[in-house]
Amino acid sequence: MKYFLILVFLFFYPFLNSYARPPYDGTIFYFPDVINSTDPTTFQELIYVGKGSREMFDRRKGGRWLNKEAFLFNAIYEERIIEIQVNPEFKNSDNAFEEALFYSTAIGRLPNFLLTNVKTVWIHKGNKGWGGGNENLLIHTGRSKEYIAKDIIEETFIHEAAHTSLDWDWNGLINKTKWQKAKRKDKEYISDYAKKFPRREDVAESILPWIAVRYRPDRISKEHSEKILKTIPNRLKFFDKQNFDMYPLVPRK
Repeated sequence: MKYFLILVFLFFYPFLNSYARPPYDGTIFYFPDVINSTDPTTFQELIYVGKGSREMFDRRKGGRWLNKEAFLFNAIYEERIIEIQVNPEFKNSDNAFEEALFYSTAIGRLPNFLLTNVKTVWIHKGNKGWGGGNENLLIHTGRSKEYIAKDIIEETFIHEAAHTSLDWDWNGLINKTKWQKAKRKDKEYISDYAKKFPRREDVAESILPWIAVRYRPDRISKEHSEKILKTIPNRLKFFDKQNFDMYPLVPRK
């Protein structure tokens, strides 16, 4: 009888295990229409201010800090100015301007709360992952080709800006103790990525699904909505209570 029970358990275990897994591997790939190019942006103007020495992080060659004579731009938004620092490998100010303009416009579509701590943007070539933190958004334009093809430029910025403006490790808006309390009540993570790196990725992986179900339910499927609501209800409630500034995603009253 004991061996029979073991065999039954081994037969059903893969199904039980798959049911218990988070519903997504990484959330940015599943909600491409939460913000798109037709949505409003707070970006107003891009001003070239010349070249200057800046310390920039570059993920290539294992990741390193570099001092570069970067092309510098002031991206003017309705409520802030962000310095865009473009690697001199783009050769001239016209090429740098084109890159800076594209990303500055997309960044302006993010809700204001996600830009709270964003002071600079680094733009490099290379097919490496984007990043957040350091009061910065890090862009590698080689990876942008994939994000553009999948229409997830803004969604990726949401994730990275969450690191910069929400994570407690970067002096963000989220209270660590209260977040962990909500997380324990949920018992599961929204993605494999969040589960593998809970301290670093849980907030950033959860914020996009929250925006999707609370502010863009018409742009995601019923199936996705049900998965999110079932998996992280307490994290969603936590975000609800933060009174985030959602403009321009939500118009001013």
